[in-house]
Amino acid sequence: MKRRPSSNMAKAQTGDWAEVASFSNCLFKASRDRGSLISYQEQNRNSMALLRILLFACVLSLRLLCSLEEGLAFEETETAESQHDTRTIQPSSLLPSSICDTSTKANERKATLKVVHKHGPCNKLDGGNAKFPSQAEILQQDQSRVNSIHSKSRLSKNSVGADVKETDATTIPAKDGSVVATGDYVVTVGIGTPKKDLSLVFDTGSDLTWTQCEPCLRFCYQQKEPIYDPSASRTYANVSCSSAICDSLESGTGMTPQCAGSTCVYGIEYGDNSFSAGFFAKETLTLTSSDVFPNFLFGCGQYNRGLYGQAAGLLGLGQDSISLVSQTSRKYKKYFSYCLPSSSSSTGHLTFGKAAGNGPSKTIKFTPLSTATADSSFYGLDIIGLSVGGKKLPIPISVFSSAGAIIDSGTVITRLPPAAYSALRSTFKKFMSKYPTAPALSILDTCYDFSNYTSISVPVISFFFNRGVEVSIEGSAILIGSSPKQICLAFAGNSDDSDVAIIGNVQQKTLEVVYDVAQRRVGFAPKGCS
Repeated sequence: MKRRPSSNMAKAQTGDWAEVASFSNCLFKASRDRGSLISYQEQNRNSMALLRILLFACVLSLRLLCSLEEGLAFEETETAESQHDTRTIQPSSLLPSSICDTSTKANERKATLKVVHKHGPCNKLDGGNAKFPSQAEILQQDQSRVNSIHSKSRLSKNSVGADVKETDATTIPAKDGSVVATGDYVVTVGIGTPKKDLSLVFDTGSDLTWTQCEPCLRFCYQQKEPIYDPSASRTYANVSCSSAICDSLESGTGMTPQCAGSTCVYGIEYGDNSFSAGFFAKETLTLTSSDVFPNFLFGCGQYNRGLYGQAAGLLGLGQDSISLVSQTSRKYKKYFSYCLPSSSSSTGHLTFGKAAGNGPSKTIKFTPLSTATADSSFYGLDIIGLSVGGKKLPIPISVFSSAGAIIDSGTVITRLPPAAYSALRSTFKKFMSKYPTAPALSILDTCYDFSNYTSISVPVISFFFNRGVEVSIEGSAILIGSSPKQICLAFAGNSDDSDVAIIGNVQQKTLEVVYDVAQRRVGFAPKGCS
């Protein structure tokens, strides 16, 4: 970077600079003439005062030069840093596209599944004919999920047992995977022998993996792929109602298992009244050609309702013993990562394990999981601060610690404590003050009209977590829109100070998000999809 003169330097380059240059030569003169000056001192005692004045002037001149250089260096650093405070993006990149961009790191890794958005062109389930929900409808569904998480969090607070710390209970939802099943991202796995490929919504806030099964006893929602038929698989087996495995369902579903004869029956109900019920069973799960898991526990749903975007069911990535993470722990050591694509028209990846080729970027930054989530399906994090455009927001840590926070792949928009959101919104508005505003979009109250702009400048937003971890997000992870005339800040405030904060999937876009569950930590690295 070329240095540009500061105002002080500009002044020095006029009259002062000549004076400084003159002073800078005096030390050399004093040293060169020291012998003659001393000789002169013997002849004239007043020359000692002159020598002191000359030496003092030289010291002052050197100090002035150093201070000018330091000021210039500081200004140069400040300028360099300020270039990292904002990003220039095209508003069109924030809007849905009809063309699928399949460029991703997924093809370079082992034990990796391609991630697609369930409402995007890369998802082949719709056959090109599905009517996708509007942005407002998606946000309404998202709010239902958040309400469900918050209601369970409040329930947890009100039912604190003698052996549960109150601080733990105030930071996490109750141990129940049954939040609203509105996850956005879909992967394809194989179930059965011979395997049948099924597309499942993956969700870090749920534990039970389930798919619709034949025969549908009362109702099955419409899905694109043929419904899985257990009678066509030679490796399917029901779980006995009297087994300890059946009893384990309650912790992962929040509901007591039932019996149909000698067979264990599961039921899971979500916060929007969608649900799945059927036989709890064992089957062969195929993730890749070399990653096959016999006797995988899952729900064979024969009575199902919900909004799954024609996906066949749900893949549970929570922390309970029935989750995929726990069931594959012998091979993957409870280690997985994903990168959510920058838009619904591009792809990401879901990767299991940290074997050769699967390791995270060297730039990974790990922060500990909150101790309050050790017995929860959700992954809790300790937020300690936020910044906008490089400016740290004056939010007391207690604002975050009293509410707690989770990271969730199924929630769309990040929810912050009211005081934190107010500070973020206020500062963001100052950075964006030159752009015309637009009406609110559902729960999003900070919107802009970019219809007359081909590019815009957006401040970088950073989260600060425990252990000094800073995670910066930009562009598509900050704004969301329905049209160029209405693009909004993709954050919202909680209605209550005590409601748990949620880091949603919009803010996770393009990051490599690494879950090292065995070591109780979550990591982040930039540019995880490219």
